[in-house]
Amino acid sequence: MTKITIDPVTRIEGHLKIGVELDGSNTVISANVTGKLYRGFENILTNRHPFDAVYITQRICGVCPVSHSIASAKANEQAIGFTPNDQALLLRALIQGGNYLQDHLLHFYHLNLMDYVAGPSLPPFTPATSADQRFTSSQASQLVNNYLTALRMRCQAQEMVAIVAGKVPHVSSVLPGGVTHSITAAQIGDFRAYLTILQRFINDTYLPDAQLLASVYSDHYGFGKGPGNLICYGGFDQPGGSTLFKRGRIYDGASASVDIAQIGEDVGHSYYSSPSGLNPAGGQTTPSYGKSGAYSWLKASRYAGGVHEAGPLARMKVSGYYTGGVSVMDRIMARALETQKIANAMTTWLSQVVAGSDAYTRVACSSGTGVGLTEAPRGALGHWLQYSDAKITRYQVVTPTCWNASPKDDAGVAGAMEQALVGAHVANPDQPVELLRIVHSFDPCTGCSVHVITPEKGISSEFVVAHPASARWG
Repeated sequence: MTKITIDPVTRIEGHLKIGVELDGSNTVISANVTGKLYRGFENILTNRHPFDAVYITQRICGVCPVSHSIASAKANEQAIGFTPNDQALLLRALIQGGNYLQDHLLHFYHLNLMDYVAGPSLPPFTPATSADQRFTSSQASQLVNNYLTALRMRCQAQEMVAIVAGKVPHVSSVLPGGVTHSITAAQIGDFRAYLTILQRFINDTYLPDAQLLASVYSDHYGFGKGPGNLICYGGFDQPGGSTLFKRGRIYDGASASVDIAQIGEDVGHSYYSSPSGLNPAGGQTTPSYGKSGAYSWLKASRYAGGVHEAGPLARMKVSGYYTGGVSVMDRIMARALETQKIANAMTTWLSQVVAGSDAYTRVACSSGTGVGLTEAPRGALGHWLQYSDAKITRYQVVTPTCWNASPKDDAGVAGAMEQALVGAHVANPDQPVELLRIVHSFDPCTGCSVHVITPEKGISSEFVVAHPASARWG
């Protein structure tokens, strides 16, 4: 029996390790996904002012800070009993939408594509895999050129967001009460100019590149499924109470609702000594490195005990915008189509913004409890807040990668990514590119998902490491 460890998995955010066992035909029969980073953000927030959480939680991740700011603001607003005005909702949607555009371009071109394209023989493209390269030389060259163009497009998206957000990353204008920036007519024009450039790239370059990848690697619709259950909290709040993406689940192939009281976090295989199965409203984060049976700093997020996948594919399928299956390539295509959908929606939102209109109402807090649910680029994000005398007494964060890259739960049931790895055929165990393609299709962000970097230890001799420099296989 062959064992493969990829440690670290690179071209993701954070510190992740995967280990798999192969049978005699090189098919994965078991998998462990390990989050290797503990940071303690939830404990850091204790005794701080509730509004500070909007800024502090953004430091969980510099890739998707906007979603943390919105989730935290919503948790505070629910605790206060406040609803932002229409202008605030539109500006938040534009800020979050711009962050999505940047993040999805980052994933396709700079985190995922290099699993399929070798690129030129120079950094950052080296060392590169030679396994399963199917593009013609002209196709590969064009994709690398678009990789470079996408860097500029991501800058455009960041500059666009900063018009309303004040700065990026870690935005400054989102607070409980709305958005503190009053946008001007000139800024609306600047925002529209940036958005037009981004839409042109999305429509003329990103989508065709994703479709090319899907056609050349059409067999990738056939593996990496995972549990098949999907969860979405609903995203992009609109005036009137609607959302661009609706809240819901797909469970055993059927549509289902979301009741947040059914969410629990098992820690039987996680480095925590706190009780297992707690709902985040009563969640605890007590680290216990070296705990027997544990192998990850991620908790195992479950809905009514069931394993679910979060992300663009979940959003698109729950809302009925994507009718394909669940696989490596479905995740890539759903993300690309979602990018186009959000960019188009942003043109509508921008047309509804009124220059000079007030988007912020000053609010105050004393004691309260609130939950802020939103959708980060990688999926369902929830912040659970309790405070007394304007000091936080409990703060819990459940991120998309807590759903996707969780370890086994107390019943021994593998997490979504672990299940997606099982059944995959590895053509060449010395270059297990199939494993990376599965992992990267989820776009994991372990910096978000663990709430002290653990000392590195040597790899046991029982493992067959992908390469002497294992980082080559990230």
